[in-house]
Amino acid sequence: MSKKGLISLNAMDKIMRAIGAERVSDDAKEALAAILEQKAKEIALEAKKFAEHAGRKTIIDKDIQLANK
Repeated sequence: MSKKGLISLNAMDKIMRAIGAERVSDDAKEALAAILEQKAKEIALEAKKFAEHAGRKTIIDKDIQLANK
């Protein structure tokens, strides 16, 4: 399995198989990876804003949780 973005296609395969998919195409793995990577970037950007607002340089778990809401 190749890795085109930051999230591996192998990880996408494991996620989809964990929910019961018997077979998963490479296109489906790539599509899920692209969507999750974009969503992760959006959450990370919001979390960074929360950390900066709190006067921190370090993003903590609470920042991620708040950004995901």
